[in-house]
Amino acid sequence: MRGHQPGDTGANGNLPLELDGFVGRHAELRGLARALGSSRLVTVTGPGGIGKSRLAARVAGGGCAPPGGTWRVELAAVRDPEFVDHAVVEALGLTDHTTRPPRETLLAHLAGRRLLLVLDGFEHLVDACADLVVELLERVPGVSVLAVGRRPLAVSGEQLLTLGPMSEDEAVELFRERAGRRGVTVADDTHVRELCRRLDGIPLAVELAAGRLGALSPDQLLERLDDRFRLLAGGGRDALPRHRTLRTAIGWSHELCAPEERLLWSRLSVFAGRFDLEAAEYVCSGGGLRGDDVLDVLSALLAQSVVAREETATGVRYRMLDTVRAYGAEWLEATGDAVRLRRRHRDWYVGLATWCELDWFSPRQNEVAARIEAELPNLRCALEHCLTEPDGMELARHLAASLWFCWVGCGRLSEGRHWLERSLEPEPHGEPEGHGEPEAHCEPEPHGEPGAHGGPGAHGEPGVHGEPGTHREPEPHREPEAHREPRPHGLPEPDGLPEPGSGSEHARLKALWVLGYVAILQGDTVPALAALQRCREEAERAADRTAVAYAEHRTGCLALVSDDMPRAETLLRSALARYEDIGELNSNVLMGQVELAMARAFRGDLPGAVRLCEEVRRVCEDHGERWAQSYALYVLAYTAWSEGDTARARALLTDCLSCAHAFHDLLGSVLSIELLALVTATQGDPAEAAVLQGAAAALWPSVGLPLFGSAYYNAPHELCEATARQRLGDGRYEECVRQGRALGREAGVARALGRARPHAGLPAPRGPVHHTHKAPDTHEPAASPTRKGGETAG
Repeated sequence: MRGHQPGDTGANGNLPLELDGFVGRHAELRGLARALGSSRLVTVTGPGGIGKSRLAARVAGGGCAPPGGTWRVELAAVRDPEFVDHAVVEALGLTDHTTRPPRETLLAHLAGRRLLLVLDGFEHLVDACADLVVELLERVPGVSVLAVGRRPLAVSGEQLLTLGPMSEDEAVELFRERAGRRGVTVADDTHVRELCRRLDGIPLAVELAAGRLGALSPDQLLERLDDRFRLLAGGGRDALPRHRTLRTAIGWSHELCAPEERLLWSRLSVFAGRFDLEAAEYVCSGGGLRGDDVLDVLSALLAQSVVAREETATGVRYRMLDTVRAYGAEWLEATGDAVRLRRRHRDWYVGLATWCELDWFSPRQNEVAARIEAELPNLRCALEHCLTEPDGMELARHLAASLWFCWVGCGRLSEGRHWLERSLEPEPHGEPEGHGEPEAHCEPEPHGEPGAHGGPGAHGEPGVHGEPGTHREPEPHREPEAHREPRPHGLPEPDGLPEPGSGSEHARLKALWVLGYVAILQGDTVPALAALQRCREEAERAADRTAVAYAEHRTGCLALVSDDMPRAETLLRSALARYEDIGELNSNVLMGQVELAMARAFRGDLPGAVRLCEEVRRVCEDHGERWAQSYALYVLAYTAWSEGDTARARALLTDCLSCAHAFHDLLGSVLSIELLALVTATQGDPAEAAVLQGAAAALWPSVGLPLFGSAYYNAPHELCEATARQRLGDGRYEECVRQGRALGREAGVARALGRARPHAGLPAPRGPVHHTHKAPDTHEPAASPTRKGGETAG
């Protein structure tokens, strides 16, 4: 799912189509451009392989783009209609941590904007897409929609453009151009023209034929194609001629493949969207295809245009057009090997998630975030498979909970909650005894006080225990020996899954506390508390010390944002002591120390807060961890400002904001900007401080209740506003805030990071800030100031 700005032709990677090789279609290009100029909803229809996506991308990337740009949503890999709204939100680059549905997030973001939304590959999601388009057109006047699919949306006001085959001249031009890419010179002769006519001018069919030129001449291609039209006229008597021709062309290309090429083609159909070589080697090997041979066979499919190669931010990846993939899927079902292949696909992506969770507590956090982003379509496919497979709920819980760092750290709370709740639904045979909802008033008892530094970080690296919280993998779920291949390089065994029945309770408990964590960050207090209490009670019955620690930790997190600092400190200290007892050391443990430091700072113990955060900082530097460290920097900046050292506070906040923004961490970003505004006001630039407050105000609706509705978190904001208003006057202050609100996220962060520092300013406060506290029951908590914490297991 990609977006691009006006005039963008894909050079920055925003349009992953081969537009540099676009051939012909001049009349269609003009017709589509005219339609977009006169209608807010245009749908390009036609059979698979006819060139709809490429035509739409060419027009959308040209002069038709409105001021707000063109944003393309790839829907071919989306299987669940519920994820259509999520897909559009993702394509627009929006991050929303609140409980509001993605549709509301989308409508709020698009209000007042003028842009073109391209919905590509919607035909299997017609009802969901039509519902979305109707609401967008009614409620957002500046938005136009270009839909691309094999059937209309059937929405009022829809203007249809049915894309037919290329003309003979254009098809010949395409064939010769694609031949030239392979170093083959082809003349415009009778054989080539007859071949293009026999292929009905369908671009995909022409490209598949050109892919065979390394082995066959055009006249040999024509002879073989003529033989197979009679034998492979699939699609049924009632199918349109173009559909039959395309199916025949694909089937013909399939027949021309060597047996191992046909085998790999069918097996690659289990992937959703793009995949890499290592995944293909593991998933597709065995049963007649050695893992070491996959690369050579894949290269042959690349040469024949069955598979396309793409350079991405995470390295070289491959994809098949949906039409080609669907053909391969039919053959896979016919071989009787589909169940095994889908399970290998599932096992690979469960293994990948396990590896990424472990590697999150390392210098590779940025790489992990990028890898998971690229693999989301396949991870969703694996989750869906787990949820629909008999006895698959345990594995679904394991996978959904292992991806906590994606849901929490990469701004996908809503999606994470969807999968977690589905994985925790009662199984068909009913819930195990004792899994009922807890009483709402039950509270966990604290475990005790940790050491002076509040956690295991003060005591060095923990040993490897039998608890699942340490850096080890679950016992493998074994493939039949005949199908097992040596592991491809780079990842642990992807089939390192729990044996049926072993670890089932632990997976359930982990899913429960991760669900509670996600709900806290969404500001959904009651479900969060229910999940954490349920986790705590069941963990105690199961004697699962790790789950007890995490449930207690997250309950302390909830108390922190509820302004109950004494209880927050008690619970957090107890949880940290539990972590130390079991030898748990990871990002989540460090975030617990940061949360405890914040509670100490709010209660006036600045030296204690500094000691905790400096310890976190040291451990993070030892392990190359940057994400948890950014929150430690935030607390250190708060204490530095409180003690009057505004220069140090600014330097710390600059590092904090840079890191949070790199992780797409909205909460860390907005907290940093809020505190930077106060530092800026203290340093003597009230106008810039007001601009930064406006920039922060524009972000809070996507985060949750501003400053969590907390008197503690709100005090610096109120002090900054009072200072700026006094210096500027109400009118000038409001004008600066409006200027900041209009910046947008990227510009607001750039403004906060790039502003020149003033040389003199107002005196900073000495000693801790004094807060006016609300009564604990006058507001509800919204989100944790350390919402980005996590663990490498638990």
